[in-house]
Amino acid sequence: MSLVVHHLGVSQSERIVWLCEELGIPYELKVYARDSVTRLAPEAYKALHPMGMAPVITDGDVVLGESGAIVDYIVHRHGGGRLAVSPQADNFADYCFWLHFANGSLVATEMLGMVGNALGVAADHPGRAFSKARSDKAFALVEQRLGEADYFAGAELTAADIMMVFPLTTMRMFMPRDFTGFPNIQAYLKRIGERPAYRRAMEKGDPGLPLMLA
Repeated sequence: MSLVVHHLGVSQSERIVWLCEELGIPYELKVYARDSVTRLAPEAYKALHPMGMAPVITDGDVVLGESGAIVDYIVHRHGGGRLAVSPQADNFADYCFWLHFANGSLVATEMLGMVGNALGVAADHPGRAFSKARSDKAFALVEQRLGEADYFAGAELTAADIMMVFPLTTMRMFMPRDFTGFPNIQAYLKRIGERPAYRRAMEKGDPGLPLMLA
C-alpha cells in the first residue's frame, strides 16, 4: 500500500480521510496529535512537507500538500475520476466553483477572524467589520446554494462536498457559528452525518470528537 494519509488531529486533513473512505480505496492512515501546549502540529508532521501544515499525503515518492491538490490527485490517480464532474456535464461550473470556494473564500475568510482573535484585535476595529461582512456573505451564499440542490455540485455528493464540509463543521470549533436560521445548511449537514463513510472517517481520524453537524 503506497498511499499514506498523514492526518493531524482536528484539522483539514479530515477531508482526505473522508475522501478515501467514500472512494473505498486502500490507504494507510497515520494520525498525529497536536502539541499539548501550543496546539500546533508536532515537529514530525511539520517535517513531512516544506509548508509544515495539514493536510499531507505520501504516495510512493510523491509528497503532496494542500487540500484541493490532494483531493484532485486522489480522485484521479486512485479513484478513477469518481466524485469528480466531467467538463462536459451541465454542472461542471458548479463543481469547480464550490471545490475552490471552500478554501479560496470560506476558509480564508474564517482565518481572518482566527488571526484577529489570536492577535487580540478589538471588537470595534474596522478589520473586524470587514471580516464579519465577508463571512456573513459567504455563509449566505452557502445557504442559498443548498436551497437549490442537495449537494454543492447538484444532486449527488462530489469532491466539492469533501472540500466544503470542513468549514461548515470542524472549523467551527475554532470559529464558532450558529446555524439557527440556516435551515438548508442544517438539512445538508444531516445528510452528511447519515453517510457511513463520513462517520467512519471521523471516528478513524478523531475518535470521540463531537461532530459539528447542527
